[in-house]
Amino acid sequence: MSLTDILSPSDIAAALRDCQAPDSFSPKKFFQISGMSKKSSSQLKDIFRILDNDQSGFIEEDELKYFLQRFECGARVLTTSETKTFLAAADHDGDGKIGAEGITLFIHR
Repeated sequence: MSLTDILSPSDIAAALRDCQAPDSFSPKKFFQISGMSKKSSSQLKDIFRILDNDQSGFIEEDELKYFLQRFECGARVLTTSETKTFLAAADHDGDGKIGAEGITLFIHR
């Protein structure tokens, strides 16, 4: 399974275009443009499994900086401030990592 099995390639491309410049990434805006905010919890868990590069069940800060590259290999790396802001917003229990439930709650709120 790939992200384009769940999300429209044109929506992914539009979301990546929107945040090309460093420090322009907004998780909420990215989720809206890419169509992730309209997906069911089950579909978001499938997306999460694809984004969880090491299959640990969590997305940690070192994985999060490559978030955009999981959508397109040529995409930029998130800046340190973007990564920390994203992690702080989606890490509901403060353990320094985002689980599938945490990302689903963050996307749907």
